[in-house]
Amino acid sequence: MPARTFASDNNAPIAGEILQAILDANEGDAVGYGHDAFTERAVARFREVFEPSSDVYFTFNGTGANVVALSCLTQPYEAVICPATAHLQTDECGAFERFTGCKILPVVTVDGKLSLETLRPFTNTSREEHHVQPRVVSISQSTEFGTLYEPAELRELCAFAHENHWYVHMDGARISNAAAALGLGLREATRDLGVDVLTFGGTKNGLLGGEAVVFFDGKLHRGAAPFARKQGMQLASKMRFIAAQFLALLENDRWRAYATHANAMTTRLEERVRKIAGVRITRPVRCNAIFATLDRKAIERIQKRYFFYVLDETVPEVRWMTHHATREEDVDAFVEAIADALKE
Repeated sequence: MPARTFASDNNAPIAGEILQAILDANEGDAVGYGHDAFTERAVARFREVFEPSSDVYFTFNGTGANVVALSCLTQPYEAVICPATAHLQTDECGAFERFTGCKILPVVTVDGKLSLETLRPFTNTSREEHHVQPRVVSISQSTEFGTLYEPAELRELCAFAHENHWYVHMDGARISNAAAALGLGLREATRDLGVDVLTFGGTKNGLLGGEAVVFFDGKLHRGAAPFARKQGMQLASKMRFIAAQFLALLENDRWRAYATHANAMTTRLEERVRKIAGVRITRPVRCNAIFATLDRKAIERIQKRYFFYVLDETVPEVRWMTHHATREEDVDAFVEAIADALKE
């Protein structure tokens, strides 16, 4: 198989600057569990980028980050509203529900996005003890379908949530790609639009591994976050190696450079596959993901050479993704493989 796949940005290598940051952090001893200079500097940098009053907690992975964030906002009799396609609902094996005892209230959508119309029915939830109480609205930016909330759209959604005394959590596994696509800074794309808590993704944008839970108001978690992270098995003993990665990612807006490149490679792929007879792109292409349908036999032929996912076998609908290390020649070779498969 070729060195590059088009299945997921999880499959990407570590970015060179990130790997160097890990090596640089590997000199001498450092106090464990986040009581080190790297973590202190990384937290300070997050506060510069997002909000001075932010509380920041580094975790190993996205599922852990989501669980830690949401568990600090909810009681066991409360619930989280999210799209039915959200990673929280479909790909985290019920981790949040098991960890907290809370319920997820999934909403069927056509594009992976919540709207005021889909949220309004939850404002009529009975306050009787027989019913769970909505407490958090959780959205993904970008969504699992590669779609985006526009700034005005997200601002309106957050205002509506707050009017109903709900928090807004953003699963930002790909927030860098979304912010780059929208031409916004990280704060402009999150805190300034009304988001209360962000799980900021690093793994999908060049890091070896690491996510950050960012409470824009440190009072939101009521002192629970350190304990939730420990109980959730997300407290790294050698925290400096996660923190050092984030320092490098935020330095000189590397997050934007990596994400912009990934998005550009998807644009290149989109432009070329649209010219191939037999390929139909099924969803708007906004970041670094393309969804498409093509002949089932052709898919099988392509998959003998390249790894990617068929997300809906009934259509069949595939997903092709690029990342920070995808090269133009990788895209062009993949396009050639698609075209060849459809000729057979």
